[in-house]
Amino acid sequence: MTALAPVFARVTAGRRSVLVGAAVCLLSFAVFWIAQRAAAVSMIDVMVYRAEGRTVLDGGDLYAMRATHAGLPTTYPPFAALLFTPLTLLGVPEMRTLATVGNLVLLVAFVHLSLRLTFRTAVRPGTALWVAALAVWCEPVWTTFRYGQINLLIGVAVLWDLTRRDGHRWAGVGIGLATAIKLTPALFAVMLLITGLLRFREAGWNPWLRRTATAVGTFLVVTVASAVVLPYDSHRFWTDIVFRADRVGRVEGAANQSLRGVLARALHTVDPSAWWLPVATVVAVAGLTVAVTAARRGLTAEATVACAATALLISPISWSHHWVWCVPMVLLLVAHGRTEWAAVTGMGFLSYALWRVPHGAAERLELAQNRGQMMLTAIYPTMALGLLAYLAVADRRERAPVMERTERTDYAVAKE
Repeated sequence: MTALAPVFARVTAGRRSVLVGAAVCLLSFAVFWIAQRAAAVSMIDVMVYRAEGRTVLDGGDLYAMRATHAGLPTTYPPFAALLFTPLTLLGVPEMRTLATVGNLVLLVAFVHLSLRLTFRTAVRPGTALWVAALAVWCEPVWTTFRYGQINLLIGVAVLWDLTRRDGHRWAGVGIGLATAIKLTPALFAVMLLITGLLRFREAGWNPWLRRTATAVGTFLVVTVASAVVLPYDSHRFWTDIVFRADRVGRVEGAANQSLRGVLARALHTVDPSAWWLPVATVVAVAGLTVAVTAARRGLTAEATVACAATALLISPISWSHHWVWCVPMVLLLVAHGRTEWAAVTGMGFLSYALWRVPHGAAERLELAQNRGQMMLTAIYPTMALGLLAYLAVADRRERAPVMERTERTDYAVAKE
């Protein structure tokens, strides 16, 4: 019995940690729920999803549809609309409640996977609950709930893949499904492919290529199946809608936290393509280089965060709620021991700074921003670029001692 005492002590401490974490998380979520209702959040995007599902069931034109008082169009691939059809079975109040509860559960899962990814070691029971209790209040997560968005679902699908062990049978399915729903996660498949091809020259077929093949295969299967069910809508999306980023919303809007949005506001124009294309190309190459370099060294967390930051930066539209990836970004800085930087970055996402400037669709107020206002509405891209720069420098610093030791060894061998 004496020998078992430490084991019982650890179990008891673990249970206590979970119970306290659960209590804090539930309290935070309850206050959050009340605050969202007090703010009369519209959950307008989940209403659009429901309308898409209804259009599919009624055999309507998916990409001619307009939903809600704002006349919002369908922007996702046809596969997403097929997934939304069950929403038509619910009334609007029930659907909103389900969307909120579902996103709260997904937030805990997203935090858990982010901790597993960034710390690479066993995380104390209850830690995910503590982190989720705070993360629910950051602007990207708040806005995800406000609109009833699917960002946390996409994030969980991607992180599930990237936290699987090498050789896992289903690793890659999440990225494939996420890409079929919303195209931006395709950059993760690109990262896997480049890493796998570079590894192939050294060791042949490898887990990176296996995940790429699974992701691509999953994407093709569900996309082709969607084309069979919705041939007209599929043809229209892949030949027309996919190239029309303007359908999504105003490029210059404060909520657009991509490089294109920053350039639109800085240049006071609704079409910054002449500048955006070369800038986005440079950032894409640099960001993927950082991600692939980290992946080749087995630093999956660094590779994942770098790839996520790059995708958000180069996308034509990255609404503020797309930046739920702030959770693994901050946790990675904590895991690196950069607690001050993590605190500053976390406060940036908790500040709601981008909404503290004049903004409005009708007046296009963002086109008249001054420098201070531009800085506030460029806060997420600025932090993402800083994170990419940090990861690039950190990688070079870590590799330098290894190269120095190698050179000394080579010199010693040659001298002998």
